[in-house]
Amino acid sequence: MSHVFFIAGTDTDVGKTVTSKAILQAFAAQGLTTVGYKPISAGCEKTTEGFRNDDALQLMKAATQEVPYEKVNPYALELPASPHIAADYEHISIEYSVLSSALKENKKKADVVVVEGAGGWRVPISRTECLSAWVKKEKIPVILVVGIKLGCLNHAFLTAEAIKADGLELAGWVANRINPGTEHYADIIDILEQRLGAPKLGEIPYLLSARRQDLGKYIHLDALVEEIIA
Repeated sequence: MSHVFFIAGTDTDVGKTVTSKAILQAFAAQGLTTVGYKPISAGCEKTTEGFRNDDALQLMKAATQEVPYEKVNPYALELPASPHIAADYEHISIEYSVLSSALKENKKKADVVVVEGAGGWRVPISRTECLSAWVKKEKIPVILVVGIKLGCLNHAFLTAEAIKADGLELAGWVANRINPGTEHYADIIDILEQRLGAPKLGEIPYLLSARRQDLGKYIHLDALVEEIIA
C-alpha cells in the first residue's frame, strides 16, 4: 500500500520544493521507494520535449523511482503567475480527475508519494476552486512548510487552522530558514512547537544552493516510517 503526503506552504517562496526534496531523500534513506508529484506548476520553460518546470524536475531527481514527466507534472503552465491566472491565460481548465488519475498511477510505483503544492494552502486553480479542495477530496495527510521569517507565525497558525478545519490530518511540519537574518529564531521555533499541534519533522538551515545538496539529514521521519512499515 502506497502512502501519500501533501507538502503545503505557509505562502509562496517558503521552500516547498527544498522541503519536498529533503523529505523524499529522508524516506529513501529509510529504504522506501519514492515518487515526487507536482500536480500543477506555473512558470515553465519550453524545451524540445515540451514545457518543463524546475520544481518538478527537482522532485524527479530526488525520487527513487523513474516516472514520465507528464505523470509528475500533468499541468505544466507557462506563465509565472497564480495557477488560475496561468490556466486562464492558456485557456486550460484544471480538472480534479486529471490530478487524481496521475496520483493513482504514481501510487502504483512507490511506497511513498510526496505531493508538492503550489503557493499557499488556499491557492486558487480556477475562479471558484482551490487546490486544497482536491487535497480534501483525496484525504491526503498534510506536511506544512514554515518559511522562518518575520510574519511566519501568523501564516503558520492560520494555515494549520485551515488544514484542520478542512478535516485533514496535519501529519507534521518543517521549519525552513529562508532568511538567515531573522531574529529570535529559537523563540519562533519554540512557539511553533507549542502551538501547531503536530510533530516537528525537521529544521532546514539557510543554505546556499540548497537544491543541490543532500537535505534528507535535516528531516526526521521515524514516526511516519513506522506507520508506513506497520
